[in-house]
Amino acid sequence: MAACGRYAPSPTGRLHLGNLRTALLSWLITRLQGGRWLLRIDDLDTPRNRPGAEASIVDDLSWLGLHWDGPLIRQSERRGIYATVLSRLRRSGRLYPCRCSRRMLADISAPHGAAPVYPGFCRERAGGWGPLDGRLPSWRLRLSPGPLCWPEPLAEAGECCLDAATQVGDVVLRRADGFIAYHLATAVDELSLGITDVVRGEDLRSATAPQLAVMRELDGTPPRYWHLPLWRNAEGQRLSKRDGGQGLESLREQGLDAPAAVGLMAASLGLVPPGSRLSSRELLEELSLEQLRAVLMAPG
Repeated sequence: MAACGRYAPSPTGRLHLGNLRTALLSWLITRLQGGRWLLRIDDLDTPRNRPGAEASIVDDLSWLGLHWDGPLIRQSERRGIYATVLSRLRRSGRLYPCRCSRRMLADISAPHGAAPVYPGFCRERAGGWGPLDGRLPSWRLRLSPGPLCWPEPLAEAGECCLDAATQVGDVVLRRADGFIAYHLATAVDELSLGITDVVRGEDLRSATAPQLAVMRELDGTPPRYWHLPLWRNAEGQRLSKRDGGQGLESLREQGLDAPAAVGLMAASLGLVPPGSRLSSRELLEELSLEQLRAVLMAPG
């Protein structure tokens, strides 16, 4: 399969430099394989979307020279695809209704600070699919026991694995408010769009196994996952959209142009010396995939 990458931001605010560095690396990893690079807007969670955010994403990527192939893709325009897959899984008997609220699950303890695993309270209950006390159930995917493994080029072993029962738990595919869940939409998109390489922050590593579980139900082959170190400020705090001063607008106010911004992001990973000025295309021409992978795997 020809290489195909994607960048999939949510339109919840302006992108910060950490987001943009991830976009740059996604673009580089895809282009170094001679592949297509897609831009997908993950806008299903409409209450969190912000006016103008999509336009600012497009403007920022274009200003940096990170041009995508084909038309912009919006998840909000693909709801019919997700609904079809959801219906198929429900007919197969793999889904069950769950009426556990977030408050009910909030006290579930997890060892070593890991994400809490759903304990299966509703797994064997004969609950209905309709509303109860004015509330609809969420729909969970009943995971089969065993490991969920995916290719991870930045891992020493070349892959990562989590146990479905003890480390993942049954996955919500439709929320109680009726919204298609993130894991279902993302998994369906990776398969249907032919994505071979997913490049994203290490904070999303825990999302991989639930998405892989959906792909397994659909007999799909998972992409390679490149989970990147997060960009942190001088105090060691990860950059956030809530910190509006950490985006391109701030750099422009300081007088930096696009080559300086690309140089800043590349230098933060040790790809180029500090103070370098180069376009995204020039950076691409200086690297090989092996060099990039070696730098990203280097400690620190």
